[in-house]
Amino acid sequence: MGILDADIYGPSIPTMLGAEDSRPTSPDGTHMAPIMKYGLATNSIGYLVTDDNAMVWRGPMASKALMQMLQETLWPDLDYLVLDMPPGTGDIQLTLAQNIPVTGAVVVTTPQDIALIDAKKGIVMFEKVEVPVLGIVENMSMHICSNCGHHEPIFGTGGAQKLAEKYHTQLLGQLPLHITLREDLDNGTPTVVARPDSEFTDIYRQLAGRVAAQMYWQGEVIPGEIAFRAV
Repeated sequence: MGILDADIYGPSIPTMLGAEDSRPTSPDGTHMAPIMKYGLATNSIGYLVTDDNAMVWRGPMASKALMQMLQETLWPDLDYLVLDMPPGTGDIQLTLAQNIPVTGAVVVTTPQDIALIDAKKGIVMFEKVEVPVLGIVENMSMHICSNCGHHEPIFGTGGAQKLAEKYHTQLLGQLPLHITLREDLDNGTPTVVARPDSEFTDIYRQLAGRVAAQMYWQGEVIPGEIAFRAV
C-alpha cells in the first residue's frame, strides 16, 4: 500500500503519520526512496520542506513537482497507490487524470450544502476526464460527545446519500466527528494503529473494504447475494 500526498500547498500526510521530520534518501542519486511508516510507502512535498515554508508555486510548477514525485519515487510492488488530492478541481486533479491511468476516485465531503456543492463539481470533473467515481465518503457525518456519547448531526443529515443517488454511485462510508480521531492524527498515530479494536477502526476497515470491492467489480453488476452449493 502506498500513499502520495498530492496536496502540494498543504501537505498533511507526514504529520498524520508522525513522520514530519523524515527526509527521503536517494539510493541512486536520481530517484527518491519512499518514507515507510506503519507498513505504508509514502511520499509528500512535506518531507522536502519545513512546516514554516509556504509553497508559493503557480499551477504548472506544482503539477510538475507532483509528477516528479510520482514518477521518481522508488515505489515497491503495491496493490494500491492512494493519491491524497487537495480540495477543488484545479491543476493537480487535471494533471493526474490526464497523465496517469487512475483506476477510480473517492469523493470526500461533509454533510452541509456548501460542501456538497464542491463535491458535485468534483464528480462532474472526474466524469469529464473519464475517471470512474467509486463512491462518496461523508466526513464529520455525526458529532459524538466524548463525555456522554450523544450523537448529533451538527452539519445536517443525508446530504452525501442524496448526492450518491443523484450521480448513481455508492455512499462508501460515514465518518464521525470525535475528539479521539483528531487527537490520534495530531499525535501522528492513525486510529487504526492506536485503537485497532475501536468502533472507529471498524468504520475505516469497512470503508476500505467497500473501496476495494468497487474497484474489483468495476464495470460489472455487483451481485446482491452469492450462494454456495455443496457438490
